[in-house]
Amino acid sequence: MKSLFRVVPGCLVLALSCLPSLAQTPTPRSCPDKIGSGIRCYTVEDPNGAHILIARPENGNGSLIVHTYGGPRMRKPDAAMTDEDLERFIETVREGYDWIATSRRRGGFGVTQGAEDADNARKLYIAAFGQPKYTIVHGQSWGGNVGAILIEKFNTPDASGKRPYDGAMLTSGVLAGGTRGYDMRMDVRAAFQAICNVHPAPGEAPESLGTGLTPGSSLTRQQVATWFNHCTGANLKPEERSEAQQRALRDMAAASRIPPGALLAHIQWATFVFRDIADFITDGKSPFGNDRVVYRGTSDDEAFNRRVMRVRADPGAVRALAADSDPTGRIDIPVITMHQVRDSTVFVEQQHEYRRVIEAAGNGQRLFQTFVDDHQHSKTSPPHYPAILKALQGWIETGNRPGEAMVQAHCEAARLRYGGTCLFMPGFMPGPWTARVNPRE
Repeated sequence: MKSLFRVVPGCLVLALSCLPSLAQTPTPRSCPDKIGSGIRCYTVEDPNGAHILIARPENGNGSLIVHTYGGPRMRKPDAAMTDEDLERFIETVREGYDWIATSRRRGGFGVTQGAEDADNARKLYIAAFGQPKYTIVHGQSWGGNVGAILIEKFNTPDASGKRPYDGAMLTSGVLAGGTRGYDMRMDVRAAFQAICNVHPAPGEAPESLGTGLTPGSSLTRQQVATWFNHCTGANLKPEERSEAQQRALRDMAAASRIPPGALLAHIQWATFVFRDIADFITDGKSPFGNDRVVYRGTSDDEAFNRRVMRVRADPGAVRALAADSDPTGRIDIPVITMHQVRDSTVFVEQQHEYRRVIEAAGNGQRLFQTFVDDHQHSKTSPPHYPAILKALQGWIETGNRPGEAMVQAHCEAARLRYGGTCLFMPGFMPGPWTARVNPRE
């Protein structure tokens, strides 16, 4: 495994950069184009080279949101990395909260490292602007995984008993953790190979199904898309697809249990994110396997299960990925989650896994889950975010766990300010992970 740490005289070095004092001073910058008036923005670079964006509303309430973005984003971090996140979730700042996000020191996977980068951003904020009244984590999508790890690993109380983070809201989150949350992506890679026979190509090692690519590969996202579209005709109108293309698309969706319109995106993640996990987390080994999966629903299940490539997850790789990204449920603060029930990027059943882990740790009363009747992943209707934020703030202040009627009332009030529609689904409960994803046992 490639270590993220090395020791040099006088200091512990993280990601090849010595950590001096976090006393850098944020400097004013223009806010992203869609932000509008009444908000000041600042930027600063942390000692590891991560770019930090800070937004402060003129009507600030004295509290701070630490945002962790989705993805993971595979490009090299830059100063504009989190501009889109501030624009997307501007309602939370309009509610009076200061807001901070880090580009992270490195693109790609690395959940614990991402959580550490977020905590470093919080420390820089305090050095510049002082201790906020309350600090709330907002993790979106894969950033929900980062946020979940942040509040478990970086929330030790100080001598006075105050914790760095007072609450968390995790939206559309990858909350089953790395070792469970990508099972369907392993299946779609296996199905793509079995049906289209190009990725990996004949003669290439099947292990690359679980490590994304063979080391040193120069494969591009465009090439993967070209292969996929040639095999399935997914870029064509349904009536323009050949019978073989129609069957390929149906069989791939059935075997992976991913809707047809989302197949290519999951294949791309299972290529380039899997390679990054292998390179930086699991020492080149696959933490994903399909050796015991029985695929069903294809045009010929018996033939499909005979020809599909099989990979067994390496136990050491599983342990390494779990240590990096699997929530343990050991939380000490209120957590509200929100998930769109028809999300095809991050299945809503991830919420069942998170609740199961939280309850097994004896912390069920610290978790409140909400669900939205929507298929969007990156953002649902605007008033939902101020609604759960207000509910979380009240929970932090009073110790009283919110209820569904309260959240709905907060949403209706926020709708008057931000427009949109309130689509909360009282009483909804997602099914277990294996109701949506092929069982591994």
